[in-house]
Amino acid sequence: MSILNPIEVPPEPGLTRRLGAFTGVMIVLGIVIGTGLYRVPALVAADVHSRVDFYFVWVIGGIIALCGALSVAELAAMYPRAGGLYVYIREAFGKPLAFLFGWMWLLTDPISWAAQSLIFSEYLATFVPLDPAARHLASVALIGMVATIQLRSVGMGAFVQNFFGTIKLVTLFVLGLCLWFWIHPVAYSGGAVHPVPVSTASGGFILALLAVLWAYDGWENLTALSGEMRKPERNLPLSLITGTLLVLFLYLVINGGYLRVLTLAGVASHPSVAVAALGSIGGSLAKVVVALLVMVSVLGSLNGSVMSDPRVFYAMAEDGLFFHKVGQAHARFHTPWVAIIMDAVLAMIFVSLRSFANLASAYVLGIWPFLMLAVCGLFWLRIRRPGVHRPYRTWGYPVVPAIFLLASLLVLVGAAWQKPDDVILSFALTLLGIPVYLIWRRTHRLRTPGPA
Repeated sequence: MSILNPIEVPPEPGLTRRLGAFTGVMIVLGIVIGTGLYRVPALVAADVHSRVDFYFVWVIGGIIALCGALSVAELAAMYPRAGGLYVYIREAFGKPLAFLFGWMWLLTDPISWAAQSLIFSEYLATFVPLDPAARHLASVALIGMVATIQLRSVGMGAFVQNFFGTIKLVTLFVLGLCLWFWIHPVAYSGGAVHPVPVSTASGGFILALLAVLWAYDGWENLTALSGEMRKPERNLPLSLITGTLLVLFLYLVINGGYLRVLTLAGVASHPSVAVAALGSIGGSLAKVVVALLVMVSVLGSLNGSVMSDPRVFYAMAEDGLFFHKVGQAHARFHTPWVAIIMDAVLAMIFVSLRSFANLASAYVLGIWPFLMLAVCGLFWLRIRRPGVHRPYRTWGYPVVPAIFLLASLLVLVGAAWQKPDDVILSFALTLLGIPVYLIWRRTHRLRTPGPA
């Protein structure tokens, strides 16, 4: 068996392998390109000191994400099971560390859904008058609708993902063409954007890179669906790498277009950079166009998240590290219905507690170290299990995974220096999972064999 001539891998108990490579690419594209393309550029422009730095930070972020995707692709092809990163960490380092990843996933995942749904409702108000209470109700309704689709059928969920992913791809490509070849540059006469000492330059670059990595984050979520991908040893690496390259291309095209139209000072001065860039077509029309773009992006991102994220809890339950009921697949629909409902209910609760959504940026710092841990597992498994069949081997090993680890470590160290409170919060939440694991271990018997 090889990546070019794959055989079908048996599905997870109760699940079915119905997802192909195109859906995999659309999941990566849909989850990664959410609202970051419309909000992050202004943050980046405010933290860097030249057009070259602005473009360079997006290139560096894309290279880091691509190195991560190239590395994780080997693990995905080795262990095509539901749960993704949870499975890779478990196989390399055992259940305690895998549980800590699942613990942080439980804390961050529903908040991410809540934040996305609130952003959708915010832009929905462009077309329908909504007071704050109505926006919260619309957010809850959106989560319920998407969760129902994913509960009903993975095939239906894939259709929705492919539909919105294709629309997103086409509209972003058209937006890029407009920014580069149709919309005239806007004269900006503002003063210096960065009246700061030179000594802060490196700190600003690190903050910009942290924001860019958030914009690139999400490609790894596809791995949670490994148990439902057809020919996973081929389609998982293909989807991860192709999807990440596509995101990198779109980000460079769109952000280059922002710079052409607005200049660096203009990008830094407009939180809603897309509205400003499209301003020449008319202020009200620009707002409508951007609102539609953001809503399509959020729908693709939320649908992909609801489609993939609950599989982590499903895998944990199969290992005896979560409530047994959560590990059940629907007998008719072949979806992890209890995990989907649990995740959706938690997200709805966070919608009503909107202030918690503000913690999402801090929680992202809690997930990234586990992504690094999974890539460390690539090295460890090469040593511990050299005889395990690897349908796909990481291109450029060991340089590519080493680049990802070193770059990620530098960013996290820089984040600890620039945002110590966020890092301390994330670290404390992670450590809180240790007593939770010990209590769970004491009160529940681990059922599925695996590394201890």
